[in-house]
Amino acid sequence: MATQQATLKVQLVRSPIGTKADHRATVRGLGLRKLNSVRELEDTPAVRGMINKVDYLVRVL
Repeated sequence: MATQQATLKVQLVRSPIGTKADHRATVRGLGLRKLNSVRELEDTPAVRGMINKVDYLVRVL
């Protein structure tokens, strides 16, 4: 019996063009490519840290 893992839906709402290279890499690491793209990710401390780093580019749904 598998336990249910909590997830977060993350949407890219601002373009990473013109941002720091490591912020662009973080957006890609979250699996977000195009504007308004949405990914459902596991709710882990690592993912939360990535979201906090680029919080001005993404929205948690």
